Amino acid sequence: MAELHRPDAEALAFDEAFERDGTIRPLYDAIVSRFSGMDAAELRRRERIIEEEFRRQGITFTVYGDSKGTERTWPMDLFPRLIAAAEWREIERGLAQRVTALNRFLADIYTGEGAVMADGIVPGWLVKSSEGFERNAFGIRVPHDAHCVIAGIDLVRDAEGRYRVLEDNLRNPSGISYVIENRAAMIKAFPRLWENHTVEPVGQYGRMLRTALESVAPPGAGEKPLIVILTPGIYNSAYFEHAFLAREMGVELVEGPDLVVDEHVVYLRTIEGLVPVDVIYRRIDDDFLDPVAFRPDSALGVPGLLGAVRAGTVTVCNAVGNGVADDKAVHPYVTDFIRYYLGEEPILPNVETYVMWEPDQRAEAFERLDEMVIKPVGESGGYGILIGRNATDEELADARAEIERDPRNWVMQEVVELSTLATMCDGELEPRHLDLRPFVITGERTQVFPGGLTRVAMRKGSLIVNSSQGGGSKDTWVLAPGAAPNGPVRQERGA
Repeated sequence: MAELHRPDAEALAFDEAFERDGTIRPLYDAIVSRFSGMDAAELRRRERIIEEEFRRQGITFTVYGDSKGTERTWPMDLFPRLIAAAEWREIERGLAQRVTALNRFLADIYTGEGAVMADGIVPGWLVKSSEGFERNAFGIRVPHDAHCVIAGIDLVRDAEGRYRVLEDNLRNPSGISYVIENRAAMIKAFPRLWENHTVEPVGQYGRMLRTALESVAPPGAGEKPLIVILTPGIYNSAYFEHAFLAREMGVELVEGPDLVVDEHVVYLRTIEGLVPVDVIYRRIDDDFLDPVAFRPDSALGVPGLLGAVRAGTVTVCNAVGNGVADDKAVHPYVTDFIRYYLGEEPILPNVETYVMWEPDQRAEAFERLDEMVIKPVGESGGYGILIGRNATDEELADARAEIERDPRNWVMQEVVELSTLATMCDGELEPRHLDLRPFVITGERTQVFPGGLTRVAMRKGSLIVNSSQGGGSKDTWVLAPGAAPNGPVRQERGA
């Protein structure tokens, strides 16, 4: 039989499937039993089923700057992550609360009076010095104030098992396509694994997103707004997802030259002629959206697009300027935004974060430099992160010098011993660290998609879960309300 290693009793991290004394948590009883009954050869056979399915469908991701090549088959681990219904309801409430406050913040600074800065909740200079703060967004009103239609909020679980927010992703969060494809692959590879569980489906994302995008169309769009997805093209790391979402929603996938602006109206070029576009779900960064308003050398965007947005004839999602709200230096203030805008206590706390521009916080963090996680505020994908306890003295000295040179652009966070879960490694199931990226959709109302992308660090002891840094993923099961793990999976696409 395959070896299923329980976490070390001295391990600092919370384990999803096992108690500290090594006993199985009730939620995972049936899953552990099923995997314990399969030998390594059988598990590898099922791994190959998934790999072949992903390869056949072209389910890939891209790693830039890797000498071994850029395009890889999407990495998925066999052992699923389970979340109890009651636990998920609390996460769901916390995510909806957080994204609501972040949308209020974006509306306040771009179309309101900037009250959050005037009232001293967040320093005005900090907001305005953010690379994501976009003056071109001033005065552009967004239907329902849904500046962020699609948010990806990165959650981690601390040593006590409490969920905390590590980062907010409000520009172009990726990963939802892999959530859906992971589920379809698991159903194919393990058709009987679901017999003892009632699991929330994930095949409805396309419908949810299309409904939200239709709800933010301009007033003159009519009953059936024309929606397009604007992609940088086939060489983008998330191109598979762009094409996937276009199919799921039944909308056109376009590149910049497919669109033209005339008299502040965006049109799609078709063989029948020009057709007006109502909503653009863009997967292009602000700087490349419109060479007239932003970078003049951009060949990816649409000349005159910002003028059309400002005229109110088209809605761009996510809105221009969202990057200010997921600046890592603004992250520590989000819990204050919740109190300020909603008058509520945050349901999901932040990971404790120190801003380096504040002398007292910087001094405190420097005293424990080798215990902290050091992050540049503008990077993503796990790049630029230094984990103090794994760093050399030279690396720590260099980091300190960089922070002192430009403190605005660095934060430090307390190390969170990310929770662990059994993961297939060289034919054995061993604990590996993981996080969770749920997706939140906002249109007329805010909805949280059930589950999300569980990312797992495949290297032993590593806390870096990003696929670009060698991480993998897991299917995430949210158990249906009122269901003990003893019912069937709900039917969905691909089942």
